[in-house]
Amino acid sequence: SVTNISINIIGLGTETYPSGTTPLQILTSAKGVSKETIICKVDKVLTDLSVQLDSDCTVQFLDGKSKDGHNVLLHSTAHLMAQAVKRLYPKTKVTIGPFLENRFYYDFDVVTPFTEEDLLKIEEEMLKISKENIDIIHEVKSRAEALKFFKNIGEDYKIEIINDLDDSEVLKVYAQGDFTDLCRGPHVQSTGMIQHFKLLSSSAAYWRGDENNQTLQRVYGTSFTSAKDLKKYLLMLEEQKKRDHRKIGKELDLYFHDEEVGPGLPLWTPNGAVIIDELEALAKEKEDLGGYKRVRTPHLTKGSLYEKSGHLEHYMSSMYPAMDVDGTDYYMKPMNCPHHHKIYANTPKSYRDLPYRLSEYGTCYRYEKSGELFGLMRVRSMQMNDAHIYCTEDQFKEEFIAVCNLYMDYFKIFGIEKYEMRLSLHDPKDLGKKYINNPKLWKKTEDDVRDALKDAGLKFTESVGDAAFYGPKIDVQVWSAIGKEFSLATNQVDFAVPERFNLTYKDLDGKSKTPLCIHRAPLGTHERFIGFLIEHFGGNFPLWIAPRQVTILPVSDRYNDYAHTICQSLKESGVRADVDSRSEKIGSKIRDAEMQKVNIMVIVGEKEVDDSTLTIRRRFIKQQQTISLESFTAEILDEINDRRVPN
Repeated sequence: SVTNISINIIGLGTETYPSGTTPLQILTSAKGVSKETIICKVDKVLTDLSVQLDSDCTVQFLDGKSKDGHNVLLHSTAHLMAQAVKRLYPKTKVTIGPFLENRFYYDFDVVTPFTEEDLLKIEEEMLKISKENIDIIHEVKSRAEALKFFKNIGEDYKIEIINDLDDSEVLKVYAQGDFTDLCRGPHVQSTGMIQHFKLLSSSAAYWRGDENNQTLQRVYGTSFTSAKDLKKYLLMLEEQKKRDHRKIGKELDLYFHDEEVGPGLPLWTPNGAVIIDELEALAKEKEDLGGYKRVRTPHLTKGSLYEKSGHLEHYMSSMYPAMDVDGTDYYMKPMNCPHHHKIYANTPKSYRDLPYRLSEYGTCYRYEKSGELFGLMRVRSMQMNDAHIYCTEDQFKEEFIAVCNLYMDYFKIFGIEKYEMRLSLHDPKDLGKKYINNPKLWKKTEDDVRDALKDAGLKFTESVGDAAFYGPKIDVQVWSAIGKEFSLATNQVDFAVPERFNLTYKDLDGKSKTPLCIHRAPLGTHERFIGFLIEHFGGNFPLWIAPRQVTILPVSDRYNDYAHTICQSLKESGVRADVDSRSEKIGSKIRDAEMQKVNIMVIVGEKEVDDSTLTIRRRFIKQQQTISLESFTAEILDEINDRRVPN
C-alpha cells in the first residue's frame, strides 16, 4: 500500500499526498501555486523540484523574482553557458561557475582567451540550447564513480575539487544533454526555463584565486525571468560604468596607484585627502557626543601580540609576512583591536569606568591577493574608522543599539535609503577550527545580539558561517543611489579575546570580571567608503564634502584682483575656494568647472565689480543668482555646517 504524507504548502495550507510525490507534481496539480515557480524550499532548504518527498514536510515554491529563485536561475545560466562553451570549444576545461549578486561567472581553461566575438557566439549557442528545452537531471555518485566519470571526460579540475572535498561530502552531478557538471545544486528543471540572459565581459582569473596557479578565462553574465527585468539591469550597469569610482577618481584627481609604491596601496591627492579629512571630522564629532576617547597606536607590533589575540592562528593568510628584527618577528598590523586591548589594560578599571570607549583612525595593512585587488574596494593599506567598546553584560544591549543608531545617523547624512543588516553567526561544525571553541558563550552572545537588533526595531537577516572567529557580527550592506550593492561596515561582538588579554574590571561586589568588547567601524575603511560615495553621488558630492566647493571665474584678466579678494574672504570663512585666472573665455572656464564637478561657480566681471556683488552658478541649476559676498558666504556656510545632501 502507498503511504501518505502531510505536506504544508506555504500560502496554501496542508494537503495529503502519496509518499514519493515531487514538488513538480504538486506544482502541476495544486491550485494557487504560481506557474512562474522555478525552484522550491523543502523544510527551508533549497531543493530541486524533481526531488521525491518521503516524509511530512513544509514546501515553499519560489519564482525567479525571489532572491533564492533568482540565484538558482543565475547558477543554472552559468551551467548553460558552460555547455555552450564546451559545444563550441570542445578542448576547453571547465572549473567553477557560481552565482553573484545579479550575476554569475564561469572560469574556463582555454587555449586562446575569448574575444568579444566569441562571447556573441557563446550567447547564440546558449539561445539554441535554451530552445532545445533539455531536461536538467541530477544524480548522486560515489566518490569512485565521480572520479572515474570526470577522468573519462578529461575534466581535471573537477577531479581536483573532488579530491579536496571531505569524505562525507555527498557528490551530486547535474546533466543536461551532452553536458554534465559536478554541483551541489539545485537547478531549474530544463534549459527552456532560461531565456533572458546576457554575457557581460571576460577577464583573466587564477585558479582558486592564487597567482601561482593556472591562468583561466572568466566570463561574467546575468539572467532574469523577463526581458523587461534584463533590460532594466543592463541600463543600470551602463550607469554604473559612468559612476565607476576608478574612472571618476581619476577624472577628479582624488587618488591613484603607482607601480613603484605597489599594488593595493593608494596614494591620496590633495582633493582625495579633503574627503578623508571631512569624514574623519564627522566621525570625531559623532564620537565626542558618544563618549569615545581617541587613541593612536603603532603600525607594527611583535608577533607575540597576535599570537595572544588569535590573529596568527585564524587570520595569518591575510597578514603581511613577518619581519625579523633582532631575532624577533614583527608584523604590520591588520587591525587595531589588540593594541586597544593593551591600552584598556594599562590602568586598572572598575565598573564605574565602563563602558570604556576607544576610537582610532589607524592605518592597517592586509595582504589581499593581487587578483582580488579592485580600486578602493579591495586594497592592502586602509584607514579604519575603528573603535572598541568595553562594557559589562548588563550594558551590552544599550551600547550595541547605540552603535546601530550611529549607522542610522550616517545613512541619513549620506542619503542612503536602502540598507540591510546581516547577523553573521558561527557554524557549530567549525568550532575549534574557524571559531573559538565555546558553544555556550556563542549561543548566549548570538541571542543577545539578536535581541538587541529586535529591540532597536532594525531590519536584519541571518547568515550562518560568516561570524568573526571571536564572536558574532553585524555586516552592513548598503545600496547606492542607482541600486548597486556595497559591503560597507561591520559591528562585532567579542566574548573571547578580552579574557586572553586578562582584561578585567572590579565589579560592585568587589570581584574581578571580564568585560565584553564591541568592535565597530560604521564607516568601514575610508578607502571603501569613499569608493562607495564616489559611485553613490556619481562624483557630484554634497557641498560639505566636495574637494572643490567654490571656484571663482573672472570673465577677463582685469577682474582677477577682485576674484582673489573674494577667494581670500571665503577661505577665511572656512570655504574651500580657488580662482581660475587662466586667459580663457568664460564659457570654457564654466565647462571645465562642470567637468571637474565643482559645486558652485562665482562669475565676476565689470557689473559685479561695480556693484560689489557675485553672480552665482550652481551645478544642475540653470538660473543664475546675483548676491552679495556676505549673503553668499552665510548661505553656503549654513549648507556646509548642516551637511545637506541635495535632492
